Amino acid sequence: MLTPFAPDLWLAEGPTVSVAGFHYPTRMAVIRLSDGGLFLWSPIGPEAELVEAVQQLGPVRHLVAPNSLHHLSVADWMEVCPDAQFHAAPGLAGKRKDLTVATELGDTPHPAWASEIDQVVMRGNLITTEVVFHHAPSRTVLFTDLIQHFPPDWFTGWRRVVARLDRMTAPRATVPRKFRVAFRDRVAARRGLERVLEWEPENLVMAHGAPVEGGGAEAVRHAFEWLTE
Repeated sequence: MLTPFAPDLWLAEGPTVSVAGFHYPTRMAVIRLSDGGLFLWSPIGPEAELVEAVQQLGPVRHLVAPNSLHHLSVADWMEVCPDAQFHAAPGLAGKRKDLTVATELGDTPHPAWASEIDQVVMRGNLITTEVVFHHAPSRTVLFTDLIQHFPPDWFTGWRRVVARLDRMTAPRATVPRKFRVAFRDRVAARRGLERVLEWEPENLVMAHGAPVEGGGAEAVRHAFEWLTE
């Protein structure tokens, strides 16, 4: 169900998904733009109750896959909301040739949301190219996979050990080790991080971790301190 997070910004918790035996919680953000249309970030499965709650907020006009890993529910939302446009992270169009991509996301926001949402591409990562968004009215930054934070007891058995070593269950939200190692172009990564910090976000929303309300910029700096040392 939708939960208000900030003015014109709601969060919805989705089911857990399994990747290589690791179970991940999922989260979608819904932003209502000034024209009344909705911007859906990292769409989760369109269960009937969720679709009804979303449509009560306004018409869904933009479905946004912020990286090449968060796209599994886009096709289902396109069936429910056939007038919505699909905006894909760099490289995703070739992976999802079954979907009509309206735009490939870059460093310049789409005109439909440019006055309210800024964005930057975090380049140089071998696992995925992620687009980070900032909802200016609420000063909320949206990270998908590059920052994560799981409770220490979320995983069990050997997976708990792996998650701890990967820093997925670190005391504070941070970039997992696998993504750190995958940043082969750290100069490009630092450029993207500089843009994020210029926004001076107040809040941090992650797809895999509890939202951080207050101190968003400091939380991002902490997560990426390894990149700036």
